[in-house]
Amino acid sequence: MNGFINLFKPEGMSSAYCAGLVKKKFQQPCGHMGTLDPLASGVLPVGVGQASRLFRFLLEKRKTYLAEFTFGEETDTLDRGGAVTRRGGRVPEAAEIEAVLPSFTGKILQTPPRFSAKCVNGKRGYQLARAGKDFVLPPKEVEIYSLTAERVGERTYRFAVECGGGTYIRSLCRDIAETCGTFATMTSLVRTRSGIFTAETAVSFDELKESKTPEEYLIASEEAVDFAKLVLTEKEATRLLNGLYDEYAVSEGLYRVYSGKDFWGVGEVRDKVLKMLAYVRG
Repeated sequence: MNGFINLFKPEGMSSAYCAGLVKKKFQQPCGHMGTLDPLASGVLPVGVGQASRLFRFLLEKRKTYLAEFTFGEETDTLDRGGAVTRRGGRVPEAAEIEAVLPSFTGKILQTPPRFSAKCVNGKRGYQLARAGKDFVLPPKEVEIYSLTAERVGERTYRFAVECGGGTYIRSLCRDIAETCGTFATMTSLVRTRSGIFTAETAVSFDELKESKTPEEYLIASEEAVDFAKLVLTEKEATRLLNGLYDEYAVSEGLYRVYSGKDFWGVGEVRDKVLKMLAYVRG
């Protein structure tokens, strides 16, 4: 059995723990896409069986978040789970926030948080940070498609973020505050969408845990990728399995490959030749 579970991860649980529930329910290898920190909640796509092989084609899909940044205080982890390192910073006015948002939209360079899974010489950033090591994480390019803010408390603003893969919302919090001449901490984070997976269509952890028929929540593997279809005849499919290749008069690029009505996975056509990149069968 292959497919995806669109799980709504609750706050306080690790992503791995949530994927473990899916594994237990389906008795299949499972993996999750796009780790959410324990303090965050929201959409966590979990691949069941061979569906995890499709993650490489989904990582760059757009994601949306609702995040709350509380100004005037900063922690070492840049979220509320860390130790406070600074207090007493000013709280920007709404007009100040609005004025800086355009500079954080589009393709920007972003330095990951020190407490992150980014590697430096084979060590995770959070491992080095916890050990008190001095190190530098290089900035990377990320893309933010839209960014809005509204004031929801005396010191807190809620930001709606639509971004590409690899964006750190904690870093966005740090950088927006710094541009406004102050500092802040991310105090809440909810991922509301990851590609086709949305909060509205997600199943809750408790609902899945209590379900006697978890397969009713399984999303077909082919629905997670949106490439054009390439349907093979029975003869072509047999030849492909035996390492033989036929020519296809189609545009070069990625395709959802089918043998008749059966979804086989994702393949790439180059110079009219199809090469399978990820099999999702059986």
